[in-house]
Amino acid sequence: MIDRRTLIATGAALAILPSGARATDLPSRRPALADRRFTSPAVEREIARISALIDDPELRWLFANCYPNTLDTTVKMGMVDGKPDAFVITGDIPCLWLRDSSAQLHPYLPLLRQDPKLRELFRGLIARQARSILIDPYANAFMEDPGTKTNLPWALEDETEMKPGVAERKWEVDSLCYPIRLASSYWHTTGDRTPFDASWAESARAIVRTFREQQRKLGSGPYHFRRAASQPTETLLWGEGNPTRKVGLIHSGFRPSDDACLYPFLIPANLFAVTALRALARLAKEARGDSRLAADAAALAQEVDTALARHGTMRLPDGREVWAYEVDGFGNALFMDDANIPSLSGLAYLGCVSPVDPLWRRTAAAAWSTANPWFFRGRRAEGIGGPHVGPRQIWPMSLMVRALSAQDDATILHCLAMLKATHAGTGFMHEAFDQDDPAKFTRPWFAWANGLFGELILHLAAQRPHLLRAPLPAR
Repeated sequence: MIDRRTLIATGAALAILPSGARATDLPSRRPALADRRFTSPAVEREIARISALIDDPELRWLFANCYPNTLDTTVKMGMVDGKPDAFVITGDIPCLWLRDSSAQLHPYLPLLRQDPKLRELFRGLIARQARSILIDPYANAFMEDPGTKTNLPWALEDETEMKPGVAERKWEVDSLCYPIRLASSYWHTTGDRTPFDASWAESARAIVRTFREQQRKLGSGPYHFRRAASQPTETLLWGEGNPTRKVGLIHSGFRPSDDACLYPFLIPANLFAVTALRALARLAKEARGDSRLAADAAALAQEVDTALARHGTMRLPDGREVWAYEVDGFGNALFMDDANIPSLSGLAYLGCVSPVDPLWRRTAAAAWSTANPWFFRGRRAEGIGGPHVGPRQIWPMSLMVRALSAQDDATILHCLAMLKATHAGTGFMHEAFDQDDPAKFTRPWFAWANGLFGELILHLAAQRPHLLRAPLPAR
């Protein structure tokens, strides 16, 4: 049976520009205006404004292609019960991932006050995510039609409770954190209470309930998952994952890469859960006046935070104390990092830690080194990958997160130079590329990576605009 890895592990069917192409050889890679899924006047103005700040023609071209990619290619608007509905696919997989769809819209947050149509898109996705969570809070991906069964080839025979509307049912803690991040960010940007209706509140309570179930204090809980696949990271041992000692942390079956956890306490996801639950507590109180939901979310956040302080760190062989990637509560810990967010490297970007926190800085430095088995340095680039695609494969997202979190200009410019040098002439970011040959890449249409690149350029325009005028180091 074909699986997701086989489907996406191919290079683009895009025309690739020859090496050394001039600025005049860089035509827009956006769809024709009539073919774009969603248009926003505010986004178009922002593309023009930011482009004028970028001196490097190729970097400017990449931004103009990547930043609007989610709107151009992945959005389908509709109405449900008289309210906006937005179905946002990942790109080359025509399903909605809770994580990806939330991250894909995140770069447009600063423009919400300028564009009513963009606010409608956010309201539509918040509502779609709430309804999806109510279908199954353990699912990571959903079908456009909530009444249909999955058509993803790799999920057809999964041994789990597959419900109509569910595309894939890999339990990932971050899948429930990202919708909270999206909703909270929308509220604090707009002050608009419209999305936070009874259905949304019910989904928020389902999130808290599911996190508590996956502390597994009273047993293994209702979730089980097994898949027949050639890669062991596609399934869970005994349908539940490896044993743990119940210490108050939340179990995750899978990582944000959709790969199975080795130890079920995924520390970056638990740190993200603390941040998300505290955001939910504020949101429930401010937008709905729901003190009970707020108190429940805040109490769980504190419990998990206390458990993280006791069980979430480890020491490397050289004695450095760092955040672990995964632990089991028995004292076993794994140090690695994966490019997918939440990662150890991405904790500051997500607001889970301060970017100057000493523990996190030690952790991030170790993740960007040979202490991390999934850190690669080749002839063309260096960066973090992960088991999902395999050795030697660098994920551009790791370069973007490093640049978004960096405190020095040199690191940021180095990351920008590598991103510019490794898009293989396509004008877009990819899932991963070979450390020595960027022409060997996976996923030509991966909207999250494109949007994150756009977000990085916006961040630099706001915080370090001089870097958009600076010459990039040669690669």
